[in-house]
Amino acid sequence: MFSSVLIANRGEIALRIARACHELGIRSVAVYSTADRDSAVVRFADEAVHIGPAPAKSSYLSIPAIIEAARLSGAQAIHPGYGFLSEDPDFADICAASGITFIGPSPEVMLRLGDKAAARTAMREAGLPVLPGSSTALTTSAEAKETAQQTGYPVILKAVAGGGGRGMAVVRDPDELLTAYRETRAHARAVFGDDRLYLEKYVDDARHVEVQVLCDRHGSAIHLGERDCSVQRRHQKLLEEAPAPHLPEGLRAEMCEAAVRGARAVGYEGAGTFEFVVTPSHEFYLMEINCRLQVEHPVTEMVTGIDVVREQILVAAGLPLSVRQADVTTRGVAVECRVNAEDPDRDFAPTPGLLYEFVPPGGPFVRVDTHSYSGWRVGPDYDSLLAKAVVWAPDRPQAMARMDRALEEFRVGGEGVRTTIGFLRRALSHPEFRAGRHTTGLVAKMAAEEELGSSATDRF
Repeated sequence: MFSSVLIANRGEIALRIARACHELGIRSVAVYSTADRDSAVVRFADEAVHIGPAPAKSSYLSIPAIIEAARLSGAQAIHPGYGFLSEDPDFADICAASGITFIGPSPEVMLRLGDKAAARTAMREAGLPVLPGSSTALTTSAEAKETAQQTGYPVILKAVAGGGGRGMAVVRDPDELLTAYRETRAHARAVFGDDRLYLEKYVDDARHVEVQVLCDRHGSAIHLGERDCSVQRRHQKLLEEAPAPHLPEGLRAEMCEAAVRGARAVGYEGAGTFEFVVTPSHEFYLMEINCRLQVEHPVTEMVTGIDVVREQILVAAGLPLSVRQADVTTRGVAVECRVNAEDPDRDFAPTPGLLYEFVPPGGPFVRVDTHSYSGWRVGPDYDSLLAKAVVWAPDRPQAMARMDRALEEFRVGGEGVRTTIGFLRRALSHPEFRAGRHTTGLVAKMAAEEELGSSATDRF
C-alpha cells in the first residue's frame, strides 16, 4: 500500500480523495493554485504544495509543476480525480517514467480509449453495439457531409479528444453541417489541443445511462450497476440517479454485461464508466468510455455501499478488488443534484463571488460532497460546482421527497452569486421526471414550457 498520495485536483473531488486516503491510513498531499490557497482540501490534507497561479494551464494542468510537487513531498502515487489531467495518457506516462504510480488505467489503455473514434472501433470489435457513424476521425468537411448523408440526420459531431460535455454539436439540417464542423473543430482545437472530430447518429428522446466498472490487474472485472444521467444542459449533467428508473431488467443486465466485456477486451484497470444512449424502443448503443472517476460516482456508492475511490487506490497499489461480482447488490434509490454557482435564467451563466452564507442540508441519508464554506470566494477560473447533494431512500418517491427537502434546506448566499437550486427543484417536480420517463430533452422542454408560461402571463 502507498504511504502517501498526491491529489492532482481541486474542489470537492480533491477533498473526497483526501478523505479516502485518511481512512486508508495514507498521507495525503494537496496541490493548490494561488486562488485556492484557502481551500478546504488545503486545510484538510496532511501537506499542501503551491503549484502556480490561478489559470489552470499554469497550475492544475502544469505537468512539470505537479511532478515536482510529488517529488518534493515524497508522494508515491498521484490521484488525478476528474477533469484536468485525469484522462491525459502523456501525464500517466510521465508519472510512470518518474517512478510515481498513476491511479487510473495504463497510458496505453487511456490512449486507446481517449481517442473516441478509436474507442468506437475497439468496442465494436468486442461486440458492443455502437451508434452508426464514422469509423475513424473525419479528415475533411466533405467526408463529414458524406458520412452524415449515409447515417441520416440528425447527427452529432464530437471531438475525438473530448469529454465533460464539451466539443459537441448536434446538426439537424444538412445546410448547417459545414458551419457546425468548422466551429466544433475550432472549439476542440482550443479546448483539447486536438481538432479531430468524428460523427455519429443523434437519437432524439433518448436516455443517457452509464455503467460503473471496476477492474484490477489480477483478472477481476465487475460492474456496480447503472446510473441515469439524462437531465442535462448542453451535454452537461445536472441530476443523476441510481438505479435508472423503468429500465427493463433484461436490458439492464445486457448493458452491464456489455460494459464488463468491453473493459476486459482492452485490459482495463481501475474505475471506469461506459456511457450508453438508450432509445425509446429500449435499444442501447455505446457513446463513449470515461477512463476516470465520474462526478456522479456517489449515487453508485450509496446504493451499493462500495467506496469507489478506495477501490481505485487499492487496485493502483496492486491489490485485488475487495469485492466480487456476486458481492454486488443494489438497495434503494440514490439521487444526486449538482449545485452550481450559475444563473439558470441567463442560460446557466457562471456567477462567481464571495459566499457570505453556505449552509448545506443534513438529516437522515443525506450526503453533501463540497469544498465550499461561508467566506469562500467562488472564482472565475474553474468550473462552477459548489456542491453535490446526494440522498438515499428505500424507493424513488421517498428519494425524490428527501432530495426536495434537502434542496429547500440548502442555504447559499453571496454578492452576485446565483445557484441552480431552484431549477433543480423544478426539474424534480416535473411530471416526466416524477414518472421516470424523462429524456435528455427534459431541460429544453422545461425552458420551452417556462417561456410559454411567461408569454401567456404577458397577454393577461
